[in-house]
Amino acid sequence: MTPSIQTTPTIQIKSAAEPPAVIAPDAGSVFATRARRFEQLADGHVLADWLKFLATLTRAQHAALQSLPALPLPDAAALARAREHRMPPLPAQSWPRDAAWHAVLRQLVETVTPAAPESARGDLARLAALPPADLEAPAERVLHTELYGADAALLPYVGAALQVLWTGAAAQLGASRGIAALDVPGVCPCCGFLPVASVVRNAGAGENTVANLRYLHCALCNTEWNLVRVKCAACDATEGIAYRELAGDAVKRPGAVRAETCDSCKSYLKVVYQEKGGVDPVADDLATLALDILVDEAGYARAGPNLLLVPGG
Repeated sequence: MTPSIQTTPTIQIKSAAEPPAVIAPDAGSVFATRARRFEQLADGHVLADWLKFLATLTRAQHAALQSLPALPLPDAAALARAREHRMPPLPAQSWPRDAAWHAVLRQLVETVTPAAPESARGDLARLAALPPADLEAPAERVLHTELYGADAALLPYVGAALQVLWTGAAAQLGASRGIAALDVPGVCPCCGFLPVASVVRNAGAGENTVANLRYLHCALCNTEWNLVRVKCAACDATEGIAYRELAGDAVKRPGAVRAETCDSCKSYLKVVYQEKGGVDPVADDLATLALDILVDEAGYARAGPNLLLVPGG
């Protein structure tokens, strides 16, 4: 019997795709996904009413972003200079923001007021009564992270409106020109703002895999950028890094959120892990304020703000 020869198809092995250094926000989903996460986290939470209100606010951000007109981005020459000098192209403290954010703020206030707790309605009414010229001072406070002092309770709503503006611009820029990484890993490569938290991803981004890679998440424009694991986002230290998390029966998903502390600069920033479920860096950060209290009592200061929370208010 003549032996037969079995032919198998040739397997082509492709080189692994380089993971993206920067991931621009998805304007169609970032706030809608966050709103759903707030609703999930509110279930049985001691801060349920507040988290549900933030879900309403975030859903209003989504609606405002969908109706936001195209924003004037830096021209080709300005973008080239930003890339050459490794500077953010939409810097939070100096980019000439479009006046469209005033309309966004009015829209947010009008939408959330009926759902707001009684304690917040006076603040929303005062904010709605401010003339456009008077909105720029609180905007400057937010963009310079001066989240304290008089009328601090108004700043989360101003921050929410500015998030819509910068997220829209970052999404446009990322879709059309791309956003280059910076030499300074602790600030957003799109707007130069600070991260709210970091995300350890377990899924792909487009055609590139980002499994088990860590990305810092911008508190302002929702851009994400890669930072190696076990490294302080504030001072770049790789030694003296530790992780702390909440424990006990009240924790629904142990290990989903941890605080990365640094003994070199005594700062911390939370890390959320996608493998533990549909986490969101902003929502899960606010749902774990008890962790902030414990880490603060241990002598560490937060390295980046959450613009929907005013600790100095």
